[in-house]
Amino acid sequence: MTTEIKSLYGRNNLCRIGVAVLIAALLLCAGAAAGPTTNITVTKISATGDIIAEKTVDYLWMQDNLPVQGDGVTHYYHQGPVFSDDKDVAWDRNETANYKDHGAVMGTDIADLCGLVGGAAPGDEIMVRSSDGYHVEFPYENVFTPDPRQGPMVVTWYNGEDAVSGERSGVGYTPDDYYSGMRLIFFADNSTNADGNHIYGNWDMHETMPGSAQHFFDLMPSTNGFTAKWVDEVRIYEGGFSGDTSAPVKSLQSDDAESTTGAVPDTTPAPAPVALIAAGLALALVPLRRRL
Repeated sequence: MTTEIKSLYGRNNLCRIGVAVLIAALLLCAGAAAGPTTNITVTKISATGDIIAEKTVDYLWMQDNLPVQGDGVTHYYHQGPVFSDDKDVAWDRNETANYKDHGAVMGTDIADLCGLVGGAAPGDEIMVRSSDGYHVEFPYENVFTPDPRQGPMVVTWYNGEDAVSGERSGVGYTPDDYYSGMRLIFFADNSTNADGNHIYGNWDMHETMPGSAQHFFDLMPSTNGFTAKWVDEVRIYEGGFSGDTSAPVKSLQSDDAESTTGAVPDTTPAPAPVALIAAGLALALVPLRRRL
């Protein structure tokens, strides 16, 4: 093998190594970005944007110290979109189509979690945020005085029986056995369902949620969009949330998660670590490619 061929062979190996490093970095970042959660940070934020109080607890503490919702036997459901040009069909008053079984889950009422930092008042909004950046916001009334057909909003950390059909979440405690946990589920009663199922349907949302808080998928109503999984934050915004409701939010967790006062970081999404690593490695490979 000539020196020139050996040099080319070595450079090709370097290219292969570079690609392998890139793929490994992408997989590592994707895996670290989101997954089942065990802790939740509850933060109360003033109308001027300061952190009033903050506390972090895990699911074991919640189970031992706060009222437990659910019995591990009763299944709770949300409803996905019912695609139709007919609005009456799309709202599906009788809950006949595309409802989603989330299992026989148990967990903690968000209202009780808010109580850890002083609670909320009418006019406030409560944000529930997942580790992947997804978040939803609700008015005070829907969290603290919900209509029974909506039921309490519960951060679930245990599943006693998996869904009969559809998405499987695992059986047991988060994170190893209940791999959708912790998850936001509405514990609706069964007063509006002909089969006696506990479904928070699309028409229930129409009747219990203000228009600004309702969820739509491709212009179709869908309560299943509320079921954020891998929840790790609850925030109380005094006077309401004024940020971008469509943007992922940054974590407010600090070294001292029990109680702190300070400015709230803005909610502008930070550059994705995956994109930064990919860009850096791509730039590093440019000179090598030019030499080949």
